[in-house]
Amino acid sequence: MQTLHTALVEASLDRRIQVSTPHSLGILSNSSPPSTGKFRQGYDSHVLKPLLSFLRATNSPFMVNPYPFFGCSSDTLDYALFRPNAGVFDENTEQLYTNMLDAQLDAVFSAMKLLGFNDLEIVIAETGWPSIGDSTQVGVDAKSAAEYNGNLMQHVTSGVGTPLMPNRTFETYIFALFNEDLKPGPTCERNFGLFRPDMTPVYDIGILRPTARSSIPNNPTPVPTAAPLHPMPKSKGKQWCLPETSADENALQRNIDYVCGLGLDCGPIQEDGACFLPNTVRAHAAFAMNAYYQSTEKIECDCDFDQTGAITDVDPSK
Repeated sequence: MQTLHTALVEASLDRRIQVSTPHSLGILSNSSPPSTGKFRQGYDSHVLKPLLSFLRATNSPFMVNPYPFFGCSSDTLDYALFRPNAGVFDENTEQLYTNMLDAQLDAVFSAMKLLGFNDLEIVIAETGWPSIGDSTQVGVDAKSAAEYNGNLMQHVTSGVGTPLMPNRTFETYIFALFNEDLKPGPTCERNFGLFRPDMTPVYDIGILRPTARSSIPNNPTPVPTAAPLHPMPKSKGKQWCLPETSADENALQRNIDYVCGLGLDCGPIQEDGACFLPNTVRAHAAFAMNAYYQSTEKIECDCDFDQTGAITDVDPSK
């Protein structure tokens, strides 16, 4: 980590790129109640204290992987899933915990505080919930997984924080984007993904974009040809998809986000790309919309984009 940071300093990137490393909650020897959290003996002074010193010196966060799923039982399932529950009371701090994630984070905070590093930011490097598991596991289904990750998103971005870290938001990474059907081990380990390997969603936690097809009417109205501002040479037989002259920039930006989000190559309209200039939303939308149109069967509805696109036989590259 020190070597990486030194390289970043030499490249003048150290203020833009931070170096850290994630830890499981196995680094804790005690976590309940949260106020008694502490690191494992030997690991605390020989490994974590130098690491935390490095993070403080480089203004980098401490990264942890809290998983309420692995810490819950049938009795604490509501507590783990952010559902209404009686909560867990910490007598030392007189704080009531209404969800297990807060308790796990505050246990880490208490351990850091014992070493004098309670000023460091904590990042949730990974957390999640499986949608399929073994029959002996509780709360393992798509509904529970969607509930955990959806509630997680709302909680960590709410600004409420935790009982020992109030008024904070937490940078959080959900494990995982895809199910890992070839991963060895228990069934649940292969099914933490928001998507299946074939890219179909397992469930939606409110982050899915609508597909292009869903925004296109079943019986699209005839698409007018985009009128060029200046006479341009025509290329016989070939067609392009361009933004309608009346389309507003917000709609065109959504078109760019959608096309690039599909995985089509949008590198040419990134900075230093061949089509970055002119650096306007309309010009970039023209590239993205046409890239999508050219990648399909080139029927009219593939250029509809919620009535913001039009087909032309005038080569826009000219």
